[in-house]
Amino acid sequence: MTYSIVPNQNRYIAAIMGYAKERSKLEKLSTKIVGINIYDQKNLAILIDVYEQYSHTVRILKNKEPETFADLYNNELQEVKTGKRSLKESDSEETRQTNFSAFKESIQIALEKTIKATLASLK
Repeated sequence: MTYSIVPNQNRYIAAIMGYAKERSKLEKLSTKIVGINIYDQKNLAILIDVYEQYSHTVRILKNKEPETFADLYNNELQEVKTGKRSLKESDSEETRQTNFSAFKESIQIALEKTIKATLASLK
């Protein structure tokens, strides 16, 4: 194992690598939902999968750097959860489609904000 003479450089490099890995996951999730607009079981399964992966990833980021990612974890993830709950409680096809679109949009916004935060945390 090599050690740097610059204090905390190894930790900084590890953080950069970790953020790049998590950001890559988020970017893939973002592209996965681009073409989804109509509510059906297949699209719902995709959105729920993306939601679960986002939830896991943002939790990892929050644990690595709470100062940067705690607000995203608390606010954006809560917004996505609210959208999911509204979709689940929909009682008509029209309401379901509206709530499906809102759920997708909340996931997109959360992904975008988290990607931007990973980039900003490296500066």
